[in-house]
Amino acid sequence: MWLSAMPLWRSVCVVVVLPTITVMAMTFLVRRVAGLNRLEANNEVAGFKYAVLGVIYAVLLGFAVIVVWENFRDGDAAVIKEASSLSTIFRLAHGVGPGVAETIREAANHYGEVLISEEEPILAKGGLVSVDATNALSALFAAVLTAHPQTLEQSDAYQDLLIALTTLSDGRRDRLELGASTVPQVVWIALFGGAILNVSFTLFFGTRHIWVQMVMSGMLTAVIFLALLAIITMDHPFFGTLRVSMEPIEYVLRTVGSQP
Repeated sequence: MWLSAMPLWRSVCVVVVLPTITVMAMTFLVRRVAGLNRLEANNEVAGFKYAVLGVIYAVLLGFAVIVVWENFRDGDAAVIKEASSLSTIFRLAHGVGPGVAETIREAANHYGEVLISEEEPILAKGGLVSVDATNALSALFAAVLTAHPQTLEQSDAYQDLLIALTTLSDGRRDRLELGASTVPQVVWIALFGGAILNVSFTLFFGTRHIWVQMVMSGMLTAVIFLALLAIITMDHPFFGTLRVSMEPIEYVLRTVGSQP
C-alpha cells in the first residue's frame, strides 16, 4: 500500500525506472566478468528455456492485471449504482406523502454528505468503513420506514422507494467489499519473484553489441514492471493516487439533493 500512496511519478521511478537501470547495469557487469564467448554459448539452449519461463509468467501477469482492472471497474460501477439510487430516493420522496418527504430528503442529504466528508477520506487513507456513514444509512432507512402511504399512487412510489433504498445499501456494501486488496500476498510474491527471475535470465544471453543487449534488457524490464505498477495502483480502488472518485455522489447532492 505504501507504493500506492506515493505520487504516480515517484511510483514510476521506484517500480519501473530503478529496476530498469539496475538490469541494464547488471547486463554490462556480467558481460565484463563472463565475457562474450561464454554468454554466446548459452543463447541457443537458454532461448528455449526462457520462452517457457516467459509464457508462464505472462499468464500470471496477465491474469493479475485483468483481476485488478475488473475490481477497479466494479468499484466505479458500485459508486455509480449508489449515486443513482440516492438520486432516485430524492425524487421519489415527494411521492409517498407530504408529511415525510422532507424527513426522507434530509436523511438522504445527510447520508451523501457523510460519504463525501468522512467516508471518502477514510477510504483514501486505506480504511474501509465510516461508522458515521453506517449510522446515516440506518437513519435513512428509519426515515423511509416512517412513511405510511394513503393512496395507490403513494403506495406504488413507496414500493419503488424501498427498492431504491435496498439498491443503495447493496451498492455501498459492494463498494466497501471492493475496497479491500484483490491480490493475495502469495500472488504478490509470485509476481515480483517471477519478474526478478525473468529479467535476471536475460543476463545469461550474449550479443556482439553490448549496448544493444543493454537496451533490449532494459525494455523488457520496463514492460514487466510497468505491468506490475498498473497492478499496484489499481489493487485498492479507493486508495492511492489512482482511485475511484465519489464525484457521482457529489453531483447528485449538488443537483437533485439541492432541489426543494
